[in-house]
Amino acid sequence: MTARLRSPWTAVPCAVAVVAVLDLVEPFGVRLGHLIGGLLTADLAVRAGLFTIVLVGLNLLMGYAGQASLGQAAFYGMGAFASAILTVRAHVLGIPPEVVSAWWWPWVVMVAAACAVAAFAWAVGWVILRLRGHYLAMATLGLGIMVYIVLRENLGMPHLNLTGGFDGIVGVPRLRLGSAALWPVGVYLLVVWAAALACVALGENVVHSPAGRALRAIHGSEAAAESVGVDVGALKARIFALSAGLASVAGSLYAHFQAAVVPDTFGFVPSLELVVMSAVGGMRTVWGAPLGATVVLLLEQLLRTHLLGLVPAVSGELEPVVFGVLLILLMRFRPSGLVQAAPAP
Repeated sequence: MTARLRSPWTAVPCAVAVVAVLDLVEPFGVRLGHLIGGLLTADLAVRAGLFTIVLVGLNLLMGYAGQASLGQAAFYGMGAFASAILTVRAHVLGIPPEVVSAWWWPWVVMVAAACAVAAFAWAVGWVILRLRGHYLAMATLGLGIMVYIVLRENLGMPHLNLTGGFDGIVGVPRLRLGSAALWPVGVYLLVVWAAALACVALGENVVHSPAGRALRAIHGSEAAAESVGVDVGALKARIFALSAGLASVAGSLYAHFQAAVVPDTFGFVPSLELVVMSAVGGMRTVWGAPLGATVVLLLEQLLRTHLLGLVPAVSGELEPVVFGVLLILLMRFRPSGLVQAAPAP
C-alpha cells in the first residue's frame, strides 16, 4: 500500500475512537460538544459513518465507472424501511413473534434487504444504464422520486399501513449481539465505523482488481472498453447493484440508530447531499468518502446552528441552495475533491 493510503488507515480509526470514548465518558463530566463548540457530536459521527458506507458505492459508480446517479438515497431508504417494517410491523406479514424478538433477526433482515435491494438495482440497471450523461442522471432522479412516492404511499397497500405514510415508522429496536445491546451511542459509533472501514477496504479491493481497471476503461470510453473484451453492460449493472447494496446496509444501520424512519429522509435533497459529499471528498478515490461525509455534515451543522439559525423562517429552504452552490464551486475550483486520486495501477 502506498504512503498516500497509509495515513487514513490510522487517522480515521483513531478519530472515531476518540469521539466514541469522549461520548462514553460524558456522564463523568467530559462532554464532546463542549470541546469542539458543539459542532462534532457522536450523533454526527455516526451519520458520517453511515454516509461513508453509501459514498463508497457511489464513488465506485460515479467516480470510477462514470455513471451519474441522483437517486442513491432511494436505496438508502429501501434498506431503512425494510429493517423497520420487518422488525416493527412483521406481525402484519405473519412472521412469528418469537422470530422477530430474537437478537439475530435484525441482522438477518439487514443482509436480506441488502441482497434484495442489490437485485432490484441490478435489474433496473440493465435498463437505465444504457442511457448516458444527463439522460442517465434524470433517469436515476426519476427512480429516486418513484421510490420516495411508493414509501410515502404505503407501498400501494394503504390497508396494511406498512410504511406509515408521511409519518413513517417509530419504535425500531436497537441492534444486539446475544443479550448485549449495541448501545449507548458511543458503542454504536464503533459498530458503524467498523462497517464503514470494512466497506472502504472492500472498495479498495474493487479498485485494484481487474474489475476496477475495467471500470476505469468504461469511464474513459465504453467503445474502447468493449473492444478489449469488457462486458460493459454487465459490469455497469453489477457496480450499480453493489452501490445499492451498500446503501441498503447503511439504511438498515440508520433505522436501528434513529429508532424511526420517515420517507422525507430519503427524497431528492438527501440524494443531492450525497453527490455533494462525494464531490467534496473526491469521487475518484474511496478514501474521499469518510472525508467528504464528515466535512459536509460539519458544514451543515455550522449552517444550521450559526448562520441559517439567524433566519429560521427560511433556513430549511436555504440548505439545498447552499449545497447546490457548493457543488458548483467545487466543480469549478476543485473538481478532483479534497482527496487526490492515486495513480491508476
